[in-house]
Amino acid sequence: MPDEENIAPRTDSFAALKYKDFRSYVGMRFCFTFAYQMQTVVLGFYIYELTHSKIALAFIGLSEAIPAVGIALYGGYIADKYEKRKMLLLIFSGVFLSSFIMFIATMNSVVGYMHIHGLLIVLYSMIFCNGVARAFYGPATFTIYAQSVPKEIYPNASTWSSSSWQVASILGPLTGGFIYGFAGHIMPGLSGITATFGLVLILMLISLYLVFRLRAYPPVFIPKENIWISLKEGLNFVFTNKIMFYAMSLDLFSVFFGGVVALLPVFALDILKVGAEGLGIMRMASSLGAALTMLAMIRFSPMNKPWRNLLVAVLGFGISIIGFGLSHIFYLSLLFLFLQGAFDSVSVIIRGTLMQLLTPDHMRGRVSAVNSMFIGSSNEIGDFESGVAAKLLGTIPAVIFGGSMTLAIVSITWLKTKKFIPLSLKQIQEPEAIK
Repeated sequence: MPDEENIAPRTDSFAALKYKDFRSYVGMRFCFTFAYQMQTVVLGFYIYELTHSKIALAFIGLSEAIPAVGIALYGGYIADKYEKRKMLLLIFSGVFLSSFIMFIATMNSVVGYMHIHGLLIVLYSMIFCNGVARAFYGPATFTIYAQSVPKEIYPNASTWSSSSWQVASILGPLTGGFIYGFAGHIMPGLSGITATFGLVLILMLISLYLVFRLRAYPPVFIPKENIWISLKEGLNFVFTNKIMFYAMSLDLFSVFFGGVVALLPVFALDILKVGAEGLGIMRMASSLGAALTMLAMIRFSPMNKPWRNLLVAVLGFGISIIGFGLSHIFYLSLLFLFLQGAFDSVSVIIRGTLMQLLTPDHMRGRVSAVNSMFIGSSNEIGDFESGVAAKLLGTIPAVIFGGSMTLAIVSITWLKTKKFIPLSLKQIQEPEAIK
């Protein structure tokens, strides 16, 4: 627990930021997310420019999802068992190395000597390595975040943590899109992809420095049984906690069907015809809606009736996706992406707070790993689904289908969880509420 003597008051909007390690955590998450979002947006555009293949976009998500899902439970077990700061230093060093390899592989002086298939193998391989890192990153940071502030200010900390992620998600894609589009005009001979990766590497180094500033986080879980029994304990906890299970399932299936991120390069190049800069703005619009909503939630919490508000938020998310698919006007598309991000942020805040409050300290790594399997990788698996659906149905029908499936999922969840709708946050924490 934090060593600060004076506990910040619950009503203080800046309560969580009074704790040194939480400030380092938020700064680290901001820089890492900024870099990762830049890298993601330019890689998608770069690969689609090279191949003009929707399936090639689908394989970006699949390359990252396979290891992220496949070893997520093991990553959670390791996070519970080992010191977290040291784990993060190793994780960030690995991600830096993979970004550096992609930086070299996409330089103009190197691309000329590589066949396009060889280049794609390098890029997909490094994305796969990032997926391996993600399997350990989520559980490790989940534990650091949980232990850097007192439980009574978890809602405030969740809002700040999510807000930092969303602000970085605004600036990252926007910056990446504009650097990709304009770097060659500012410095002739410099490719946009090379310039973008240069900034990505700088931000990764800043993230590493901020990890160094964290105190050590020793394990609170000493395994006394076989690893498989320990992993099963984490799964059983989630599946027997009905609120946590339904929250994860709702997010998994809504993002799996309703995500449109993988198809944004197709909209930018072929439908709206706005180029790399427009792609950056579209990625920014969703994150801007999320960030502004999260800032508003610092003062106006959605936790008075969390389950009701969660269902309303996912319903709005699905409607926004359908609107985006039907739009052929750039600024109207931006509006729907803005609304999608706004509704999604409400879901993120509610789900994040519920996870923190309902998870015991000795199981945080394993529960976070299950969460990563349900939610963290649903984006990448959803990207694969979007690419395949776009290939089979067409881009616009695939998006409308995804939004419609999200509405169906909300309706089914509402029917299954009616008893949770009137509950307050305090009532949800009572043992009888989760059965």
